[in-house]
Amino acid sequence: MRGKKERGAEVKSGGRTFGKVLVANRGEIAVRVIRACREMGIRTVAVYSEADRSALHVRLADEARSIGPAPSRESYLSIERVLEAAESAGAEAVHPGYGFLAENAAFARACEEKGLVFIGPRAETIALMGEKTAARREAVAAGVPVVPGTLEPLADEETIAREAARIGFPVMLKAAAGGGGKGLRLVGSAGELPSAVARARSEARGAFGDDRVYLEKAILRPRHIEIQLLADAHGTTVHLFERECSIQRRHQKVIEESPSPLVTPGLRARMGNLAVALAERVGYVGAGTLEFLVDADRNPYFLEMNTRLQVEHPVTEEVTGIDIVKMQIRIAQGEALPLDQGDIEQRGHAIECRVYAEDPEAGFLPSPGRILALRVPAGPGVRDDSGVYEGWDVPVHYDPLISKLIVWAGSRPEAIQRMRRALSEYQVLGIRTTLPFFARALRHPAFEAGDIDTSFVETLQAEEERAGGGREGVDVAVAAAAIQALRERRAAQLRSASNDAARSPWREAGLREAHGRRG
Repeated sequence: MRGKKERGAEVKSGGRTFGKVLVANRGEIAVRVIRACREMGIRTVAVYSEADRSALHVRLADEARSIGPAPSRESYLSIERVLEAAESAGAEAVHPGYGFLAENAAFARACEEKGLVFIGPRAETIALMGEKTAARREAVAAGVPVVPGTLEPLADEETIAREAARIGFPVMLKAAAGGGGKGLRLVGSAGELPSAVARARSEARGAFGDDRVYLEKAILRPRHIEIQLLADAHGTTVHLFERECSIQRRHQKVIEESPSPLVTPGLRARMGNLAVALAERVGYVGAGTLEFLVDADRNPYFLEMNTRLQVEHPVTEEVTGIDIVKMQIRIAQGEALPLDQGDIEQRGHAIECRVYAEDPEAGFLPSPGRILALRVPAGPGVRDDSGVYEGWDVPVHYDPLISKLIVWAGSRPEAIQRMRRALSEYQVLGIRTTLPFFARALRHPAFEAGDIDTSFVETLQAEEERAGGGREGVDVAVAAAAIQALRERRAAQLRSASNDAARSPWREAGLREAHGRRG
């Protein structure tokens, strides 16, 4: 670790400055990266499928390239088409965002072979930490506690049954090649194991092209806590403290916050040191995240490493004041981190709600369609990272995340109050969203007390079912919001019609050709 640096200083160490970056993603994360690049004076190239021709990220980028039909395997997951777009646009680097090709070692390697800088860790690091049993072995070697289980993928049903009996039920059956809840099954007894193995393997094969699985002892009602990391190529690795990610549905996070109401200063320091130790062992470079399960006695266990930008990175940005996306880009340019661990402080409290085009009253089923009216909250301490706009058709082909609502305040109670206020202002007409669920979740006594775990959503749903639901009240609120949104929209249109000022850049962006433009 080098000596203390001035906070915020841009320390270069034999690096380069990118002139043009291709953003190999869509939606809110593509918008987020494009905005960071623009602030750094870097031109951007968007890629889009046929379903995303008029998407917000396409409108915001300096250039755009079509990469194929709507299905992601023929567009956003096509390494060949993404690289062709980068070459034709003259991009020097590729930012993968999260999802799609972000943790694909073959894509990172292909970028390197084409002379493109992959804004992320090295291909070999992605491959090593992406294979879950290999990552567990590295964690053990680095002295990081892991959940008891197998350290190698299991080849056949007989071996799986024998290892499950050795570990003791309940066990978690997991895909060896990936995460995100795919190929994941909680198995309570030996009788449930055969069907769980079949389903997990089928799901893992479809998601990752690899049906190998492994086993872990199930930790009941755990907390899901993760540590954000930054590491440069000059020997400095730092952590940006923790995020509480326990509120999940179908193993996907829906509400995150920082700091965690569970984590003490001692546990925070310990988990941060463990994360840095593992990152340094594997030679990690870039932004990454170590995920931990924490049991009732506050014992942390390594879960996995995400070798990419996390969806929930804004809550860390809000409490540290560090722009993680810009740091990714600077590290990829060869710059040294402009700060050491002692420079990083955790201030106030941030909460993020992931706004999905889903119907929480129907088991969180996707709710694609046209956004007829949209009113986004604003005011002190409110941030909305969005990939949509009024009039946009939310497609059926991709993850239904449409935005992330983030608030910051001086304390957790103040942040909860601010999020409640922001949620009350957020109005979307035309599709169902998870906004009503968040409004209920943030008023639950367990959430207010910070007494949450990974079963929170199921518990809340069960309580509401016993109480008789509440859909009628939700529908009344939606109808009232729709009326108000339409009134405001008509008033805005009248004001616009009477305004003789120059044309809006947004309108010009909507009229220009979406592809074929070079900068």
